[in-house]
Amino acid sequence: MIRDITGVNMYFLRVDLWLLFLNISLVLLSSQNTFLGRLRHFIDIIDPSTLFVSERRLKECIKLLDDYKHGTLPPGVSDLQLWEAQKIKQAIIHPDTGEKIFMPFRMSGYVPFGTPIWLNQSHNACVNYANRNATKPASTSKFLLGYAGAVTSAVSIAVGLNVLIQRANRLSPATRMIVQRFVPFTAVASANICNVGLMRHNELSEGVDVLDDKGNVVGSSKIAARNAIMETAFTRVVLPMPIFVLPPIIMSYLERLRFLQSNRRLLLPIHSAVCLLTFAVSLPVAISLFPQMSQIEVSRLEPEIAMATKCKVVTYNKGL
Repeated sequence: MIRDITGVNMYFLRVDLWLLFLNISLVLLSSQNTFLGRLRHFIDIIDPSTLFVSERRLKECIKLLDDYKHGTLPPGVSDLQLWEAQKIKQAIIHPDTGEKIFMPFRMSGYVPFGTPIWLNQSHNACVNYANRNATKPASTSKFLLGYAGAVTSAVSIAVGLNVLIQRANRLSPATRMIVQRFVPFTAVASANICNVGLMRHNELSEGVDVLDDKGNVVGSSKIAARNAIMETAFTRVVLPMPIFVLPPIIMSYLERLRFLQSNRRLLLPIHSAVCLLTFAVSLPVAISLFPQMSQIEVSRLEPEIAMATKCKVVTYNKGL
């Protein structure tokens, strides 16, 4: 009898521990303060299906969230419906302006609309601008200046370093191997950094709004803007890393398959598909490195910010 009771107790203890672990896991996956939580969030944000949401469906989602906020939800609305509405709104609407982001320049359009070199950098420039911190208005002339500078510098760096690779035959075998392996990544990463910096240069000169714990604007900070751009630029450095590492490894395995050895013309489309899938996986990982709504200690900001609030920490939209 004692053994049976002990066995039952151990069974329920294991069940309780499993439920506790499950609850902790769900909290981690839903919290924006953890990498896993942000990763889960951004997988939703970059879902390409949100590109095809109709205007009517978007308005329904916004109304549903407004009803929830004001406590006037109609009966029968499930949590799943609320989460889906939140996903659609966050994928389409800019958090600062409350306006729709043009479809190709949403984060959900980053992978599908990515195209070769100069078109790719043009698309990157528009994505960086559309997902910036937009608390300060930017004139059309500043946008065009930033766009021209971003695309020109990015393409110049990428093309210039690719020319260096082509001339690597003149180098010693050891040096040539290093150049051929590392220059392509350096070209892409450098181009991405220039692109982010120039498309969002207005934030450095104007600052970005920082918010207290109640969501009220405390002031504009150039230091917060600098942090936002540095963090965003870092994500653009991490973004291409898997693309330069994983496809060669995967293709070295696939190329040994008999099917591909007898159908060599399929190698190029399969390699392109592998690169595209790798890009799709690396994007949410990269943008999950930092929270979109970042926090910074007031003591690190301008003196006028510290004088305007009693909060020790303020929040700002880092952008994506």
